[in-house]
This record gives sequence, structure tokens and C-alpha cells, in this order.
Amino acid sequence: MTKRRPIASCSVGIGLRSPHVSEIAATRPELAFLEVHAENYMAETLALDRLLELRRDYPVSLHGVALSLGSAEELDRRHLHRFKALIERIEPMLVSEHLAWSAIDGTYLNDLLPLPYNETSLDLFCRHVEEAQEALGQRLLIENPSAYLRYRYSPIPEPEFIGEVALRTGCGILCDVNNIYVSAWNFGFDPVAYLDALPVDAIGEIHLAGHHAAEDVDILVDDHGSRVAKPVWELYAAAIRRFGSVPTLIEWDTNLPTLEVLLDEANHAGELAHVHRYVDAA
Repeated sequence: MTKRRPIASCSVGIGLRSPHVSEIAATRPELAFLEVHAENYMAETLALDRLLELRRDYPVSLHGVALSLGSAEELDRRHLHRFKALIERIEPMLVSEHLAWSAIDGTYLNDLLPLPYNETSLDLFCRHVEEAQEALGQRLLIENPSAYLRYRYSPIPEPEFIGEVALRTGCGILCDVNNIYVSAWNFGFDPVAYLDALPVDAIGEIHLAGHHAAEDVDILVDDHGSRVAKPVWELYAAAIRRFGSVPTLIEWDTNLPTLEVLLDEANHAGELAHVHRYVDAA
């Protein structure tokens, strides 16, 4: 078996996916943490048992995808109860969710949908974040989305919107660097200016992932199905210079590679963090 290089920074983790569980359990690679989608572990299953075993050696971050914090409807109390029960068992290092909505009339949609950035949606989103944090007994990190459309009336710039959510609710921000790059390409804004508009003290985690170019239209799609692209690495370096060496995750959800490839991506993130974290934040 190829000898693995150690991860260059203690702050880098990977998303735990089922094809890699056995190999991680057997080899215990050097990683700062593992991150899982919370909804996959809310029932008593073998997957939960194996996660609890790995939890003995690795901190775990819970990444929720179904709280639907941006919905105009009330939060699902049953889902919150199950989420809290999982938090109590895992004792995660971080808990995160999305600046999005995904449910209506009791039906969960298989997507994270955008919301308009205006005062009404800001008030509603902040109320839901506060309710969720109280119910979970846990500070949330809210992730910025990848964007493919804009509402006609959306006068608050996205980084200002999410920054105001953090200010009002005390939540943190999960800065998805790939999402910023994808959205910047799709809508023609400066991704570094987006980073500069985020509040430094609120950044609790960074996500990195791959994307691809759509075939029939000039847009990028955040698909978590390939290595991190060079311009995203460059934007990550800018993020580290601004925010410091915060916990960083390599996300890979489709076209899963070998664990060796994931660890190589994590190692590169660690090397960049090591080089750039000594530069004073702007």
C-alpha cells in the first residue's frame, strides 16, 4: 500500500462516506475531524454504531441538510428533537446548517433552495436560527449557498445578509469557498470582495469541494464530484489569510474517489493553511 504523507495541518478533515468507513477504521489516517450529514445518523443503524466507534479517535462535525431554516413555515419540531438526540450522543465539535430552505407543506425537497435577501426573510431566518439553537442547545454555523438564480427583489448582498444573521443570533458562519467561487462565476462578482465582507470573528469552518461546468449554459455547478479547482485553492489561500487557520473540510459526495485521493486533497489544504496562516488578517 502507498505510504501516506501526514496531513500538514491539524485543522483539516474530510467528509465521512460509507465506502471509506472500513478503511478509515482499519488505518486511522491522521485527520483533524470527520464530518457527516446529520440526517444519515438519526436512526439506530449499523452506520451510527460505526460512527460512534470512530468518534473515539476523531472529533465529529454534524452537517445538517433538512432543518429548512429559510422556510416561511415553522420549523419541524420532531426533526429538531431527533437532531438534538444525535448531538447528545455524538458530542460534536461543530454543528452546521444552510442559508436555504428545503421543505414545504410537510414535504422535504431533495435540494437546498435559495431565499430572497430582504428584511422580511432576514427577520424570519434569524428567528428560525434562534429557535434551532435554543432547541438544540448548540451554536450553529450557517453555510453560504452556491447560487444559480436571484430573486427580483433581493436588495441585501449575501455576505451582508449572513453577517447580519451572525450578529443578531450569535451563530457562526461556515464559509464554503467553492460555493463563493461558483456563485461569483455565475453572477460576475469578485469572490475576494465577498470574503472581505464577511465578519472575521464569525467564521467557524471552511468547506472546499469540486465543481463542474454545465454543458449547455455558461455556469458552474457545485457537485462535490472532483478535486478542488486551482482558482478555488487560490481563494482558499485568501480566506486563510483573512480568517486564520479555521477547521477546513474536504467535501466529496459524487463520483467518490479512493480514500488516498481525499487524504491528498486534505494534505494540500493543510499545506496551504500552514503557509498562509501567518499572514495577518486584513
